[in-house]
Amino acid sequence: MKKAYFLTGTDTEIGKTFITCALLHRAAQDGQKAAGLKPVAAGTDAAGQNEDVEQILAASNLALPRDIVNPYCFAAAIAPHIAAAEAGRNIDFAVIKASCAEAMAAADFLVVEGAGGFRIPLGVDRDSADLAVDLGLPVILVVGMRLGCISHALLTAEAIVGRGLRLAGWVANRIDPAMSRFAENLATLQELLPAPLLGVVPHAPEGGAAGAASFLNLPG
Repeated sequence: MKKAYFLTGTDTEIGKTFITCALLHRAAQDGQKAAGLKPVAAGTDAAGQNEDVEQILAASNLALPRDIVNPYCFAAAIAPHIAAAEAGRNIDFAVIKASCAEAMAAADFLVVEGAGGFRIPLGVDRDSADLAVDLGLPVILVVGMRLGCISHALLTAEAIVGRGLRLAGWVANRIDPAMSRFAENLATLQELLPAPLLGVVPHAPEGGAAGAASFLNLPG
């Protein structure tokens, strides 16, 4: 059975791409054709490549054209709606939906990674939450485990459910290895988030994203 998910996070820089790649490795280990998309990316190197996109391409065991994986890539490492405006481009959801449809036709397991947090603007009148609604996919939430994560996670989950989307599961990604009361924070999130915990990924696991796959379950 083909499955596709929209992956978002409690903030930027909390390991969304790392968890996207870990989920792709996990699906591949189960014998599935796994692919990831990063429809909107900002920040490129001297060769014009975005690090997140490159990591997703490397983690996918199903090769898709680059313009399907990443329809919109902007040079400046800034908020995507600002980067798009400065580049004189419009982020067209129809283009992204077409890319997702093509990917879903080929993949058994697809992860569509959003940019930034769940409500990051993608234009003057639309944001990442609107894109998730347009795609109509169940959502995986990556919680960056650090001080303040409980409120961020609950607010994001509330926004997801409030848009009529299904929260398929969440991942606790330990981005701060020195986080105080980690176990207590994790227990609180398990009690309050309205979705199953898919896994707890330790800080800098051996083997990178492929190694992190062993700490994850795929959503049902």
